[in-house]
Amino acid sequence: MQTGSKSGAPKDAEARRAVRPVICYPPETLPRVPMDAYKVALAGAEVTGTARVPPRQARCFRVPAGTFFRIRSLEGPQVGDLNLWAASDLSERFYSGKTRALHGTHVSTGDRLWSAFPYMRPMATVVADDLDWYGIDGDGGSVHDVIGTRCDPYTAHLLSRTQYHHCCHSNLTRALAEELELPLAEAERHVHDVLNVFMCTGFTRDTGQYFMKASPVRPGDAITFLAEIDLLGALSACPGGDCGSAHSSDAARCFPLEVEILRPENGAPAGWEAPAASGYDRSHGL
Repeated sequence: MQTGSKSGAPKDAEARRAVRPVICYPPETLPRVPMDAYKVALAGAEVTGTARVPPRQARCFRVPAGTFFRIRSLEGPQVGDLNLWAASDLSERFYSGKTRALHGTHVSTGDRLWSAFPYMRPMATVVADDLDWYGIDGDGGSVHDVIGTRCDPYTAHLLSRTQYHHCCHSNLTRALAEELELPLAEAERHVHDVLNVFMCTGFTRDTGQYFMKASPVRPGDAITFLAEIDLLGALSACPGGDCGSAHSSDAARCFPLEVEILRPENGAPAGWEAPAASGYDRSHGL
């Protein structure tokens, strides 16, 4: 955002600025999350698989609908970039922009990750978050953001003229290509804007610029989701480590992350049903 006035303010400028904001998408009208049933199912769930994500790399994982997956910090403060797709159809993928519009700039317990058009349904629900205590700090920062994109080699080259291939975009591309045996160029088309797991971010109050600060995540901290549909996921351990100083760097201290898959003891949570795709009838026009 450019600063400094380029045109004279009208006489009623302060009155115009004082107009009250209106929430675009009132959360009260969203489908209710049966959180009590989800938490009961999580309490009795057992780990059925794990994926370890090395520093500056990414790994894919699969989660059946009605089961849980948990992303955990292992040895030190580490940020992760998460992509999600419907396991049977890569065109249905996580839509960070609409998730942001529905839930806010950062997500936590009870919020959902929504899929792209025309599906527009919850892909995963946050059931537990060890960092929900953080809230919004004095800088306007919070954790688990859906406002950033992902570090990528194209922007890195634009800003610093580097040729760096451990950006999260690159890591996610390689992981998806390996998982599905795709050429890198084809896999790259499916990599999309992320949930920045554990990352602490916000916007500056004076210029509206996206900022990051050192993540408050501690070894052992985790965020846990219920998979609402069959999922293919990919998680990158960001080359910025805790993102306190850089996000495309071989100098930052980086640590591994872990993804656990957990199956509820008695099957899916009580009363749970896989969500249907959007009921909007496109025959009426797009």
